[in-house]
Amino acid sequence: MKRNILPLIGMVAGILLIFASISVNSNIMSFVDAPSLIITLVGSFCALLISFPFNTLKKVPALLKKLMFTPEDDLKGLIDRITELARKSRTEGILSIESEIEELNNPLLIHGLEMVVDGTDIDTIENILNIELDQMEDRHSIGHEVFLKWGEYAPAFGMIGTLIGLIAMLGDLQDPSLIGSGMATALITTFYGSFLANLIFLPIAKNLEVQTANELKANEMIVEGVLALQRGDNPRVIEQKLSSYLSQKEKQGKDEKEDLEVAEELTR
Repeated sequence: MKRNILPLIGMVAGILLIFASISVNSNIMSFVDAPSLIITLVGSFCALLISFPFNTLKKVPALLKKLMFTPEDDLKGLIDRITELARKSRTEGILSIESEIEELNNPLLIHGLEMVVDGTDIDTIENILNIELDQMEDRHSIGHEVFLKWGEYAPAFGMIGTLIGLIAMLGDLQDPSLIGSGMATALITTFYGSFLANLIFLPIAKNLEVQTANELKANEMIVEGVLALQRGDNPRVIEQKLSSYLSQKEKQGKDEKEDLEVAEELTR
C-alpha cells in the first residue's frame, strides 16, 4: 500500500476555491445554515440506510481509508515473477516452484500456483480463479455503489429542502421585503446538495471505481499467467502475452530495464 494524498489535496483545494468565490461576492456566513445541512446530509444518509444493508454501510470508514492508501500494483514485477517461475518449472519440473510460493504475497497468485502444483486440471483452475475474480469485483464495487448513490441522493434532498423553504415562504407573504432573504435561505439546501455530490461523494465513487478496475486488471493478468504456466507455455511467450496488459509507457520502462540488465551482464 502507498499513501495517496492527491484526493485530499483536490478536495481541500476545491473547498477553498468555493469559499474564496463566496467571500468575494457575499458574506460567507449567509451560506451557513444548520437545518439545510441536516436535511441534505442526514436525509441522504437515511436514504442510504434504506438502499444498503447496515453491514455494508459499516465499511464506509474503511473505504475512506482505502481512498488515501491505494494498492501498489507492480505489474512489471508480477510479469517478471511469473516468467521466472515458468522458466524454473520448465527446467526443473512443476514441483520445483512449490518452495517459491511461500515467498509470494498475492493471494490469488498463491492459490493459482498451489492448484498448478497439485496437478489440478486447467479448466477447474480457470473456473475457480474466475469465480474469485467475480467475488473480488463484487466486494470492491460496494464502495463505489455506496458513494455513487450518495452522490445521487444529496442533490435530491437539497431540492427537497429548497421546496420546503419555498412552501414555508410562500405560505406567509405578509412582508414582501422578506421574500429575497427567504428565497436565498430556501436555495441553500440546493447548494449543499450540489456541493456534497460533485466535490465529495461522486469523486470518491470514481476513485474507488478506478482502483477496482486497476486491481481487476492485475488479477486478470495473474489468471492468464497461471493458466499459461499450467499449459507449459514457453516462458518467453508467457512474458510477451502478459506484457500486453501493460500500457505503452510501462512497456517502454520494462524494455529499458531489460536492456540495462543485458548491458550489465555483458560487461561482467
